[in-house]
Amino acid sequence: MATALSISAGNCGKERPCIELGSYASIVKDVFGENLIRSCKFRRGNGYRCKGVRVIARAKKWKKHEYPWPDNIDPNITSGHLSYLSHFKPSTEKPKPVRGMADETGLDFSDQISTLENKYQQALKDLYTHLTPIQRLSIARHPNRPTVLDHIFNITEKWVELHGDRAGYDDPAIVTGIGTIDGKSYMFIGHQKGRNTKENIARNFAMPTPHGYRKALRMMKYADHHGFPIITFVDTPGAFADLKSEELGQGEAIAHNLRTMFGLKVPIVSIVTGEGGSGGALAIACCNKMLMLENSAFYVASPEACAAILWKSSQAAPKAAEKLKITAQEHYRLKIADGIIPEPLGGAHVDPAWTSQQIKFAIIQTMEELTKMDKEELLHHRKLKYRYIGGFQEGMPVEPERKRNMKLSEINKPMEDDIELELENLKKKILESNSATDPISSQAIEKLKQDLDQEITNAFISMGLQEKLESVKLELSKASNDQPNKPPNRHLKEKVDQIMQEFQHNLARPGAYLGLKQKLEKLNMVGRFIELKERSEKLKAEINQKVPDELKAKMKLLKNAQEKLSKGEAIDKDSGGTNRED
Repeated sequence: MATALSISAGNCGKERPCIELGSYASIVKDVFGENLIRSCKFRRGNGYRCKGVRVIARAKKWKKHEYPWPDNIDPNITSGHLSYLSHFKPSTEKPKPVRGMADETGLDFSDQISTLENKYQQALKDLYTHLTPIQRLSIARHPNRPTVLDHIFNITEKWVELHGDRAGYDDPAIVTGIGTIDGKSYMFIGHQKGRNTKENIARNFAMPTPHGYRKALRMMKYADHHGFPIITFVDTPGAFADLKSEELGQGEAIAHNLRTMFGLKVPIVSIVTGEGGSGGALAIACCNKMLMLENSAFYVASPEACAAILWKSSQAAPKAAEKLKITAQEHYRLKIADGIIPEPLGGAHVDPAWTSQQIKFAIIQTMEELTKMDKEELLHHRKLKYRYIGGFQEGMPVEPERKRNMKLSEINKPMEDDIELELENLKKKILESNSATDPISSQAIEKLKQDLDQEITNAFISMGLQEKLESVKLELSKASNDQPNKPPNRHLKEKVDQIMQEFQHNLARPGAYLGLKQKLEKLNMVGRFIELKERSEKLKAEINQKVPDELKAKMKLLKNAQEKLSKGEAIDKDSGGTNRED
């Protein structure tokens, strides 16, 4: 607890002025001197009069501001913290019926309980293994997900927060400071969210203004000057897009950060802990290595905004999330992210300390690799990382010197050798396609069916219908064993119809289970192709039966002559052609 001494002066009565300092008489002598009372004179009229002075103590106490949030937040709390509509929010703890039965009857159900718990853990693992992009975004936005300060407090031994952009403002949406990991100093910069509505308003929902980006820029230059490696944490829906921010130069602040980060001569590692939206995230994410948590998201526009623009409805957000490729797995596949940091089953909010330790290990491992490079290698490494993203080529490559001297009519005009080479390749492809008897092999169809079965199983698991399906299968097998020739009863048919209706309803949602829908469409196309092939074979057989043998022989001669002409060979007189070469 901290104390403070207050000094007050006032009129103690009608005419008697007084000064209150404290109840300890020694304060007057030790701190203010012996002649304090004698020096206190008050002018009245034409002369001076000395009034009496009283000394009174006032000690004020306040609570020291330490960690801003409680350690354990009840996920089912109804006031104070954010009420969050999440697909993965745990329900209120209910009494276990099997355990209650065991307690009441005194019987041993430990095997059954263990089996049920194993099934629950397996179902939970299957659920979180096959999440859709919009579901991963829902986990990234969870209100109990650890924030930047949570991770910094967990991974650093010492931490000193630095404030201000040195232009009159300190944006609370961006936190910066110096911390140590294993005795080494790093500059930390990140977006900070709140735990409840009040804290989110204070932090502006982690949406920085231009002051915040200039504050981050100042800390980057400070770290570059003193040689501190930079670690940035990204967790923002985007930059704050209000009129005042635009007037203060939001775009200029972001662009200045982007330009400066490419010239910093210290290692930069960016970690996406939640969601990273557009330029607001990229303004502190131009780095040598980008790492993403398993359930984090990084996008150019939120799925809701993208759906509202393209499909005129935010209900198509799942479809937009699928098209935007926002997940860590997609970014790692596209080589935008350099690594994926694992999370506990259920998300980082299940075990924040474990997640922070995984981040710490990833930082140490990445910094060991980057600190071996000198300044020029760091700059070159950072430049190549972004040069390789989204590379494309228009038309055929042309030498730069020739391209500068080209006329408009020569642009994208291929050379004769290239045309001949393309024609030869095209001829080979046509011959291969003509020689192929069956373009769709039975092995490919079987592989497609196996993949489709696996996708359907995963869809049933994610929809929560797998247990119902297993129970119906068990009942059907029992009924067939008891009475093999009797059809299934009406009750089982209703169960099967109900499961299929629920499955089709979930499958029809926009943007859901796109992989399964694509495989179903592909299998339908294969089925139609096979049907058309069978009909054509049947029609061909009927035509061959009706065509005379003499006409068949002439058609065969014409076909052989056509093949020889295509190969440039001579045609014999016996074949009905002329004796010349093409």
